[in-house]
Amino acid sequence: MEELFKKLNISPKNKELYKQAFIHTSYAYENNLDYSYETLEFLGDAILELAVSDYLYRENKFHEGDMTKLRASYVCENALYEYATDLEFNKLVMLGKGELNTGGNYKKAILADIFEAFIAAIYLDLGYEKAKQVVLDIIIPYVENKEVMFFSDYKSELQEAVQDVQRELTYELVNESGPAHDKQFEMAVKIDNIVYGTGEGHTKKEAEQEAAKSALTKLVKDE
Repeated sequence: MEELFKKLNISPKNKELYKQAFIHTSYAYENNLDYSYETLEFLGDAILELAVSDYLYRENKFHEGDMTKLRASYVCENALYEYATDLEFNKLVMLGKGELNTGGNYKKAILADIFEAFIAAIYLDLGYEKAKQVVLDIIIPYVENKEVMFFSDYKSELQEAVQDVQRELTYELVNESGPAHDKQFEMAVKIDNIVYGTGEGHTKKEAEQEAAKSALTKLVKDE
């Protein structure tokens, strides 16, 4: 982990926080630990959104709608997975034997969650300003490279499409499966109470985006 600290210009005070950020629940269970990255992940998600929102606002060159889409792009699971992969988090994550044997150190959801947990560890150890600096040092190059977009906000596109014709849009949970550390959600999107698409993801938001993407495809075919 020392190489990671050096690369990101981090001088840690409490290295145990960073160690926790890389402990998966499967490893914690097998080693009788009462902690993992899960609580850090929750905090890191909020810090990432705030840091990116603050940056986009202060740049003062984006419209509000564009800021929302850009933020969604650069803090989505695909983006976090890319950042974590670039930083070789797959070499640092601590997994249980079963999770390791199924390639858990390369799973998108796990690496994305660990990235959030790692940002939370920086915040708790060194404060918000340092956490924000690290976030922006990682993300700004991607923002400035306009050819790199990780994510399309399909929900917003679908909302705009149905607003034009004043149709009712709702999302419903169809199914929830998997263990606590690896949940899988299936969501359906309805337009005027008719299912137009379904989608799956490791979070409800991700599943909603996939459902909206499916619905947009159907709408195009119907036109």
